[in-house]
Amino acid sequence: MRPRAWGIALTCFGVCFGLTSHAATLTGAVKGPDGAGFRSAFVRAQNIKTKITVAVLSDAAGRYRIDDLQAGKYQLSVKAVGYRAEPGMEVTLAKEGRESFDFALQKTVVQWSDISVYQAKELFPFVTGRELFFENCTSCHAFQNKIAGAAHDAEGWKKRVEYERSTYGFALSHLTSRQVEEISFYLSRLFGPDSQLDASPEDRRGQDMHAGYQDTVRAFGSDSLNIVYVEYDVPPPGRFPFSAVPDKTGTIWIPNGGAANKITRLQPQQGGLQDFSVPNRGPASIRSLMPAPDGSVWLAEQGPNKLGRWDPKGGKIVEFQDGAATAEGSKQTVRVDASGSIWSSGAPLTAFDPKTGKFTRIETVPVAYDLELDKQGDVWFTDPVSNRIGRVDGKTLSVSHWDLPSDNAGPRRLQIAPDGRVWVAEFNADKLASFDPATQVFTEHVLPSPEASPSAMAFDADGYLWYSSYNTDAIVRFDTKTGKAIRYPFPHSESGIDEFSRDSAGRLWFASPANNKVGYFFLSDSKH
Repeated sequence: MRPRAWGIALTCFGVCFGLTSHAATLTGAVKGPDGAGFRSAFVRAQNIKTKITVAVLSDAAGRYRIDDLQAGKYQLSVKAVGYRAEPGMEVTLAKEGRESFDFALQKTVVQWSDISVYQAKELFPFVTGRELFFENCTSCHAFQNKIAGAAHDAEGWKKRVEYERSTYGFALSHLTSRQVEEISFYLSRLFGPDSQLDASPEDRRGQDMHAGYQDTVRAFGSDSLNIVYVEYDVPPPGRFPFSAVPDKTGTIWIPNGGAANKITRLQPQQGGLQDFSVPNRGPASIRSLMPAPDGSVWLAEQGPNKLGRWDPKGGKIVEFQDGAATAEGSKQTVRVDASGSIWSSGAPLTAFDPKTGKFTRIETVPVAYDLELDKQGDVWFTDPVSNRIGRVDGKTLSVSHWDLPSDNAGPRRLQIAPDGRVWVAEFNADKLASFDPATQVFTEHVLPSPEASPSAMAFDADGYLWYSSYNTDAIVRFDTKTGKAIRYPFPHSESGIDEFSRDSAGRLWFASPANNKVGYFFLSDSKH
């Protein structure tokens, strides 16, 4: 391990926080109930003024180190599933100061809100409504933050499900009344007066041929402990951030998928937030946005099937309706091409000309989950319904398709590598697929299982491909040359990460919707 394996590189914070010197350092140790060093606990320091949090992991001996913090007051805390420490302490750090604090962990019960979707699939009861629950209630958000803490009978859960269906009809309108009843029944069996869950997941010990809790716990390797997270709170109500996208000035833009009907501008240096509302009445569910070269920001409103443009001069958002009603389509991922055209995935794939105000609907692509632009100006997309990827010629608008090698692969979040290869996350198949446009040949890579569930993807500055393991609350660095994958823990359950965005410093930004947080991560022994 390198000498600064637990340090946060100064130049990295220099870019984000404007620091050049006089930074403070926190060190210490995390000890388990037996007094020995505790491995892989998250130690977090939150600046009380800016609300910016830095999180690192304790090493094999329980030691942690956080370098290059601004002077000021911090709230310290430690998190390890199944353990607790005394309430977080408040400390004051001076310029160039160095403070040391130890944490003593005591055993406590594992909560159902602590586990991942993968673990839930192994541990939740097999009764009516189970399949519908996992198909419809673990996509935009799962159960940990919005469900596990509630307690309703079947009728109470039915009201919750009906509210979601009426409010976000574009996502749940396919549910029949019978299916709503079955989901409500299942939720009452999970979190209700007649719950079939044990008091803690740890109480599940493999009864009735089912998996026990310990069977579902996946340890992280020693090469996974040098990850650093810098996070910003994006507090509710209604925000539910879907991504965090840097513009050319370093400002971060956040589309809010909840009922707030706003996009949010984050100033990373101070942690300040500013909201801008869309005119739409009713839930807009802003799923994606993209800054344009002229300083404007384009956004996709999934609910009403609109695009929006934030004007940098007046700070107002103007909307552009595609079709007359929500039923005529949806908007999901938005990108701006070199000519200024606005492409959006959804139903169907569309191009919008800001000069004429006209939408061009690519009817031969009735469904597209996401899209990316290549260097030639062509548009690549995934089609999970037909289990294929495709390309739209940027000049002629002609469309080509290629079927994926694995059945029901669940393609999403493709990325175009520097060498022109197209990489695709095969969510259902637990694989990555690379496609060579020259030979039109796919190569598949089986990922660490079970439930690799790759979702968000992006290349970092060193050429590694990162993906989020959606169902296991982990992020993974994949070496496209060797096929080696390294899994890293995420600081929260229900990560929900669906998109990564790279900034000019090479850091990858993310949003965790159900946790109402955005941030970036890096490896402490990497160069910045």
